Amino acid sequence: MLMLANGLLVTLLTIRGSTLGFSPLTISVMQACYPLGALLGTIAAPRLIEKVGHIRVFSALASVVSVSAILHLLTSDPFSWSAMRFLAGVCFPGLYVVTEAWLNAKAENKLRAQILSVYFVIQLIGPALGTAMVGLPDPSGNMLFGVASILISMAIVPLLLSGNRAPDFVASDRMSVARLYRVSPMAVIGIVVTSIGVSAWFISLPLLALSLGFGEAQASGTLVIAMLVAAVVQYPVGWISDNTDRRHVVIGLGVTTALVALWLVFDPSATRIVLGFAVIAGSSLPVYSILAAHANDQLSTAQIVPASGTMAFLMQLGQLFGMLIGPNVILLAGGAGLQLLMVVTGLTVAIVAITRRLQSAAPIETGTAVATGVIGFSQPGMIQAELVAEDSTSDDKTDG
Repeated sequence: MLMLANGLLVTLLTIRGSTLGFSPLTISVMQACYPLGALLGTIAAPRLIEKVGHIRVFSALASVVSVSAILHLLTSDPFSWSAMRFLAGVCFPGLYVVTEAWLNAKAENKLRAQILSVYFVIQLIGPALGTAMVGLPDPSGNMLFGVASILISMAIVPLLLSGNRAPDFVASDRMSVARLYRVSPMAVIGIVVTSIGVSAWFISLPLLALSLGFGEAQASGTLVIAMLVAAVVQYPVGWISDNTDRRHVVIGLGVTTALVALWLVFDPSATRIVLGFAVIAGSSLPVYSILAAHANDQLSTAQIVPASGTMAFLMQLGQLFGMLIGPNVILLAGGAGLQLLMVVTGLTVAIVAITRRLQSAAPIETGTAVATGVIGFSQPGMIQAELVAEDSTSDDKTDG
């Protein structure tokens, strides 16, 4: 229900904002308030859980997000909408941290991988269905905001009625960005640049579709197609990266993104946009997982969980810039600005990977690339990192 609501809200606000006459700059600032709030939420949520517990934190954050969704109904100015996006950004990562912390603490070791697989399916189906809901008939223009609020409010009920006792929780330490950079410069630079590109097409693709004459349902459908393609390719791409030098895969994905985006610069017809951005989504979204796996390959077991929080921070930082830039470049270069931005981000990621490949050899032992949800709607890191750390410990015992 949380994933549905989040996917619905993020796309609904972009399309409704455009309908209300918000400029691309206004929409970009409003949407960028979400990752800005998330930068605070990812830091504060673990401390809150440690202090007052899972259930109280989840209930409080969900209540605030539900109120923020309703307030979009009562106002139509960019200032209040931006404030509500900031609140959502603070709260949603905290809700995901509670969810992942509870799952991770309650999961038996032999079932952890299976639980992660189910969780990943929810991560990608929820936002995709939420985005698709934007195309539902809404004569009043208010129903979908109410639906989002209802979904968030109902998400509290299972937790409050659960007979399971909340697990103990201790917030993990953080690894500094500088320390992670010394371990893997490619991961630090690549995650920021990739997050800029992914968040830019995620926020801006509906606006681009509207500018080409698509209806609201068609614009949201274009994004849904891109999200589903990106989700489907993550496992095969991750498997390939597990069996070769991950940097080769990152180079290939970056070059693919750049070439397809360049094609769309010269052929930006409606049909090509749908097909082209589906490919761009499939070649850009999996890069985060591969970069995270590449960093984990070079970390000790004890460093994996702290590093995951740092990588999540870098992702939110990149999303902040991507959401600020994306909508504002759509009309540049004769309507090819977004495509050119994807050319730049794709080439930058590829060049960084090539440079690192020339400077150092691949790690001898590698772990597993763990797929993450669409554009990090879920807070990537906690349960995934615990699973990777657990696998590393198992490998160490086997090797011993």
